[in-house]
Amino acid sequence: MKVCLVAGSGSLPSIFKKSAEEGGEEVFVVGVRGITSIDAHSYLPLGKVGSLVALLEKRGIKRIVLLGKFEHRLLFSHLLTLDGLALKILSKAKDKRPQSIIRALMEELEELGFEFIDPTPYLEDILAGRGLLNSVEPSEEAIEDGLFGFEIAKEIASLDVGQTVVVKQKTVVSVEAMEGTQEAIQRAGKVAGKGCRVIKVARKNQDLRIDVPTVGLQTIEALKSIKADALFLEAGKVYMVDKEKLLKLADKHRISVVGLPLS
Repeated sequence: MKVCLVAGSGSLPSIFKKSAEEGGEEVFVVGVRGITSIDAHSYLPLGKVGSLVALLEKRGIKRIVLLGKFEHRLLFSHLLTLDGLALKILSKAKDKRPQSIIRALMEELEELGFEFIDPTPYLEDILAGRGLLNSVEPSEEAIEDGLFGFEIAKEIASLDVGQTVVVKQKTVVSVEAMEGTQEAIQRAGKVAGKGCRVIKVARKNQDLRIDVPTVGLQTIEALKSIKADALFLEAGKVYMVDKEKLLKLADKHRISVVGLPLS
């Protein structure tokens, strides 16, 4: 059975495509011009939801997966290019937070007979586990910061503000918002200097079809650039793109990678 992969930027769409095809799925990739990293079968401008619907109806595809990064701030720079269906969806969203917009999109397309599927069965190998994930033992202070920041990050994520916080000495230094994870980390380095800890979590009651948090090599490089010494990830809820390379890079830069809860 065919599935449409609506792909954003980053490596996650290509990992899904490879795994799904190995599992017998036929994957049709739709890219967004200027955003999508993976090679796509068809490209559409950002905000052309009506064109997406027409394309999938023509090809007889009813199942959809959304994966990859779509910068929230792009919405505000492309308002004038939204088609009629996209504007209808935007008007139905209870607010302009990412989860609200995506949920409104899903509900509208489900009314048209489409189904959004959970991609995690194809991506289980790259989900963060519990406890120490690489060979760099965190300090007791780092663990305390991680546990402190974890609860705060969960509350902030539940408000759909962001999914990452940066902590130092049990003080929240930076909170991710529309600017994205890398920028939030860089901002923390400017404010607090070396020794920060980064915590990334999923929302409470995370819908795994929507915007599952992801870290990758760029995340480790960002930690290195501000001399952070630990990355804490919610176990079973955060994707680790290029997982083996990520952990080796963290080892190289003496950054602990830890899945929470610890046990």
